[in-house]
Amino acid sequence: MWKNPLPSMGEQSEQYARNIKAYIIRPWTILQNIRLKDIPADLLAGLTVAAVAIPQAIAYASIAELPPHIGLYTAAVAAIVGSLWGSSRFLATGPVNALSLLVLPLLLSVALPGTSEYFLAASLNAVIAGVIGMAMAFVRLGAVVTLASRSVLLGFVAGAALHIAVGQTRHLMGVDFPASSELYEIIRHLFNQSSDAHGISLMLGTGSLLLMVILRQFGTRVPAGLIVILTSSVAVIFFGLEELGVRIIGDIPRSLPPPTWISTGMMPDLHMIRALVIGSAAVAALGLVEAVAASQTLARRTGDRLDSNQEFFGQGLANIVSGLFSGYASSGSFTRSALAQQSGAKSHLTGVFTGIIILAALLILSPYARIIPRAAIAGVLLVIAWGMIDWKAIRRVIQTSRMETIIMGGTFLATLVLPLDFAILSGVVFSLTLFIVRSTLPRVYPVVPDPTYRHLIHNPELPVCPQLGLMNIRGPLFFGAVHHIEEELRHNHKRYRGQRTLVLRMNAVDQCDISGIEMLESTVQTYRQMGGDVYLVRLRKPVKKVLEHSGFIDKTLGRDHILPQEGAIEYLFEHDIDPHICIYECEHRVFSECQTVLKHVYGDHVPSAPTGPLGHHLHVPPEEFQELMAKPDALLFDVREPAEHRRAHIEGVELLPLRDLLRTAADLPRDRLILLACRSGRRAARALYVLEEMGFNKLAGLRGGILAWRAAKLPVIVENNLGSEDKK
Repeated sequence: MWKNPLPSMGEQSEQYARNIKAYIIRPWTILQNIRLKDIPADLLAGLTVAAVAIPQAIAYASIAELPPHIGLYTAAVAAIVGSLWGSSRFLATGPVNALSLLVLPLLLSVALPGTSEYFLAASLNAVIAGVIGMAMAFVRLGAVVTLASRSVLLGFVAGAALHIAVGQTRHLMGVDFPASSELYEIIRHLFNQSSDAHGISLMLGTGSLLLMVILRQFGTRVPAGLIVILTSSVAVIFFGLEELGVRIIGDIPRSLPPPTWISTGMMPDLHMIRALVIGSAAVAALGLVEAVAASQTLARRTGDRLDSNQEFFGQGLANIVSGLFSGYASSGSFTRSALAQQSGAKSHLTGVFTGIIILAALLILSPYARIIPRAAIAGVLLVIAWGMIDWKAIRRVIQTSRMETIIMGGTFLATLVLPLDFAILSGVVFSLTLFIVRSTLPRVYPVVPDPTYRHLIHNPELPVCPQLGLMNIRGPLFFGAVHHIEEELRHNHKRYRGQRTLVLRMNAVDQCDISGIEMLESTVQTYRQMGGDVYLVRLRKPVKKVLEHSGFIDKTLGRDHILPQEGAIEYLFEHDIDPHICIYECEHRVFSECQTVLKHVYGDHVPSAPTGPLGHHLHVPPEEFQELMAKPDALLFDVREPAEHRRAHIEGVELLPLRDLLRTAADLPRDRLILLACRSGRRAARALYVLEEMGFNKLAGLRGGILAWRAAKLPVIVENNLGSEDKK
């Protein structure tokens, strides 16, 4: 009995429930697999990552115009939750640079920095982004990790780096003006206040930048940011720089992350939620792509299995919990994740230890953190911004793809002139549109044999046959694609106008609808109207069945025009290729069948193909041609090449290749009946045309050539290898 291979609705529901349960109980699954011997390594790795995460959290919060403690709350809470509910054992969740910059304009649209409304909006944005991430996990969209293409991310990150660098210059210079997400506004303020730059802040920031550059040369194991911040803080104390006008970050609450509604003293309203929804979708998209891209990269290095849906769930939950406890939007940091892997992390406990260490530092060191100078943080961020730009990948895109380069450049410019949330969402939409176009529109391109004549390849540098065009179609023939296919076929014919025979290779066409059938009918009609023809090779059974049911094969194309891959070119050489062009007009040997053709290129003296009626000379059928041969004044010439003549010729015929006929035509008797034969009748037609132009009026040619003669069961002479003749 036949069994339905697809799961029933009940089975699907049960599977869905099992997936949700697996997402929720992920910490229990992780803890069951923890080995005691791995805990010391995880603790050391967590300490190393925390040493880097603390200064980064403070710096990245500064990008979003948020106080340091919100960055630290986010780094601690997101690290713990992201590790326990995520898929990657290395992924370090917390504040990241590009996401912090994306959050800034979103928050500025609803509140002013430093206000309770601003802090509430930051937390609400994280909750909304987290809900979107968890929803995507519930509907199992974890495989959609290409929401933004690589070129979009490269362009956005480069633009974000420029935003960060320009935005932090005001702290480096020690000038003060309202925060803005508009790049031109920041540049205008910097230009207007350049004379007010604070010299000591500028020296401290520049020194921090140079120290950061030097320390980064020693690799990621050295906590360069932490060293720079500690050094600059010591300088503030030792030289009394706060009294000299150097701005510091100020007091940091000495407490564990409090619930948002307690820390802000307010609850979000519907107006704020509506204002943040669209921007939060952009935050979720960028955050998920960054997190999954980082975790996939690390998983490939170690051979770990990664569940993208579980990672979406973990990132979503980390954002929700972070937002509920006075944090802001987070994602997976590639820098800190790679550091965790390099530091010998063994399990998900690394992230848990990282979060606990950050909380401990918050409780113990917060009284001393207030003296961190903003100029030093700006210097650190300028170095980080430069490191954000993947110059190697950008050069690779430019060298590889013009379209990807345009996308990357367009996203970069959009990041500079448009609101950042709109820039990243437009990049996502454009990437998805490009993906849909590339996935649904078939590729149509000419192919030629490779130098070994074993495979057909696409190589515009190789010569093409002037008579026969081979076009490969890869993709469905459906209503959305027929215009594209017709345009490509038309472009190919315009480029190679002499190709009157078209072969469509359709082994990669898996479906065809009525629009595709009509497109094929139109193509066949076009080629036949100009004296050519169309053939199909490697036709797949489902598509062939559709073409049969529609009547296309029997009523339009003809079953003899569906050819097998093997022998197709040989068949076309016998029935469609004009040997005259091969011998006298084409210098190339495109196909293996061309190798035995003698080439005699005559340049401007090549006889043209007849364009009108042949006048007094006629192409006659084989039976009538045989009667004309019996006339006493008849002269019978075979205008083919010697090798062709030896394979099969009419008894009594004299070999006179077309090249020799052109040279000796003036010596032929004009009072006798000249009969010409060739393989298919085409070369004879050309010879008749030339002779008629010279004044000959007693002419006749064999219609259909030797092929028609043999089809009529008339005898031919075949020469064997020893030179003797056999009559058949």
